[in-house]
Amino acid sequence: MEKANAFNDAVRAVRDGARDADESATQLITLLTDKELLGLLDGDSPRRLLPFIPVLLGRQPFVAGAVARLGIPGIRFSDGARGVVIGAATAFPVTMARAATWDPELEQRVGVAIGAETRAQGANYSASVCVNLLRHPAWGRAQECYGEDPVLVGQMGSALTRGVRVHTMACVKHFALNSMENERFEVDVAVDDHALHEVYLPHFKATVDAGADSIMSAYNRVRGEYMDVNRALLTDVLRHEWGFTGFVTSDWVFGTHDAVASLKAGMDIEMPLRMLRARALPAALRSGELDRATVLQSAHRILSTSILHAATREQQEPSATVIASPAHRALALQAAAESIVLLKNDAIGETPLLPLPRTTRRLAVVGRLADGDNLGDHGSSRVRPPSTVSPLQGIREAFPAAHITTDSGKNESAAAALAAQAETAIVVVGLDQHDEGESVVTGGVDVGILGRAFNSGLSRRIFIGLAHLAARFVRGGDRSSLELRPSDASLIRAVAAANPRTVVVLVGGSAIVTDAWRDRIPALVLAWYGGMEGGHALASMLTGDTEPGGRLPFVIPRDAAHLPPFDSAAKAVVYDDKWGQRHLDATGVAPAFPFGFGLGYTTMTHELLDHTFADTGGTARVLVTNTGNRAGSTVVQLYAADVAAEHPVAQLVGFQKVTVPSGASATVQITLDAGPTLQRDPNTRQWSARSGEWALLAAQCSPSDWAGAVPFRPTAD
Repeated sequence: MEKANAFNDAVRAVRDGARDADESATQLITLLTDKELLGLLDGDSPRRLLPFIPVLLGRQPFVAGAVARLGIPGIRFSDGARGVVIGAATAFPVTMARAATWDPELEQRVGVAIGAETRAQGANYSASVCVNLLRHPAWGRAQECYGEDPVLVGQMGSALTRGVRVHTMACVKHFALNSMENERFEVDVAVDDHALHEVYLPHFKATVDAGADSIMSAYNRVRGEYMDVNRALLTDVLRHEWGFTGFVTSDWVFGTHDAVASLKAGMDIEMPLRMLRARALPAALRSGELDRATVLQSAHRILSTSILHAATREQQEPSATVIASPAHRALALQAAAESIVLLKNDAIGETPLLPLPRTTRRLAVVGRLADGDNLGDHGSSRVRPPSTVSPLQGIREAFPAAHITTDSGKNESAAAALAAQAETAIVVVGLDQHDEGESVVTGGVDVGILGRAFNSGLSRRIFIGLAHLAARFVRGGDRSSLELRPSDASLIRAVAAANPRTVVVLVGGSAIVTDAWRDRIPALVLAWYGGMEGGHALASMLTGDTEPGGRLPFVIPRDAAHLPPFDSAAKAVVYDDKWGQRHLDATGVAPAFPFGFGLGYTTMTHELLDHTFADTGGTARVLVTNTGNRAGSTVVQLYAADVAAEHPVAQLVGFQKVTVPSGASATVQITLDAGPTLQRDPNTRQWSARSGEWALLAAQCSPSDWAGAVPFRPTAD
């Protein structure tokens, strides 16, 4: 073996079947010096680059564990939940928008594209799979996750994992219970075993089962321990119970609290620079505080995973021409179009307001978000595409013969005057990076990252506190309200008073409460942060060229008070099994729009034909009939509940998106996930069926009425 080609030789041996990845990693480790061995366990760049992370993150991969002498490329990190963050790349809709497609096959294709562009930019590792559960819509990084339901999150996250892995290693984050932003560095999450294993972890396990190469540990504490030193979760659950064989990285800079303890707990790589471990591990290894076996264990996990992925990934390396290519732009357009949720579409006369006729001659497009780029937050997932289509541009192109007037909405009277002269008024309002997102000071870097050079202790806490204070005056973070800005709500009222044919388009990454003004308008659209092709997608939906294909991945309440409390400044929180739609179900409160809701331009019926169900899962056949006058799509949703409860709590157990021609029917077979109907014994770690009178129902959104549900017993025959 030529030493300079040692890594490639190891990869070739696995590809040819001469050795497996474990054997190849073991052999490669024998060639490493102690310095090289320890160098696998943290980032390669010196700590002096800390102030430049915001710039470098968008220019090049961050490397950990490269050994040029042996040809080991190391972990070449890039972020990218909505596209690769390096250079100018395809900006897909944010993760929450893609969750609204309820289409894992489409999400897998998005993953392949993100992986290809990541690899074309010189990276081999994509931290693109965020499967944290949306516990409350005020969470600042809600846009980076797949919503509030473990089954939906698990299926969509697994699909992205499979897609990304075609070209790069897939990193799943942030493990675990990371569902608030402002205090993410310090907050301590208390959770009982039932909620932990049955609510907040199943979707992570789903991505592990889908082949995740790496897991990123979170900043927060769980049951008093920071996640990087939480052996109970990183080793006992992740590795021993789930069988995960990949490696764990820290979240950046603040994600490592103790160099030695974190390694012993199962956190393999400190990211992204040579910080705590570079100083502490050599001495700890010499003194015996750190066993060599622990170092070898992490080194083996890193190298075996890297070798196996290099041997099994797509061998044809993508060229730079794939980046923001026409094919990827078309995919971004499809994802955006299928994500748009039509929440309201009342009739004007005898006809629903949407879609708008092509013969429309006068339109008013108003609102502060009608024109310009609004792709989501400006944190570590920020993508900079070569071009972006705004809502106004998309509408102009869709109605080339129409006279379109526009106004930012700062002057309500002026905007209302334009609306009064138009056949239809379109108001585009909502959220941007100032209202929600990763809590940052500047340019895609974690709050407090700049200038951090502390091990731990008082200095570190003071710096974090100052950074938090600075962030309050800049942008991002958890939302202060679920309502629109008062100026946006006032604009809607003024325009609706001037023109009864008013469409409100909401932009954002999570739930927006609309009850204060919704009854004044006939049509309401949730268009998300739609990516670089979002304007085209919105326009095609407004004209009816495409259907509003999205369904809500969360519930929208009538009032924020109907949800569990959310304190963005809390240092300690309790996570239980009642949140979102389940909280409303359990308390008997009706939402404005239930989980899974979304209108189309046609009408569908769903009929459960038959099913099988055991504690290992099952299948159901559902007859879907399009009773409308145009082809359309629907998401068939299967829910289970204990119908003996005073307020049955719906549990999603399966879903599938299907397109059906007008007047036609289709029989859909859906795989059912028994997980939501099971309970885990904390002593034996065995799963069994929950007690109760369980029933199954096919629906088009989370049901409030269980009449017609079919009884079943979620136990093995």
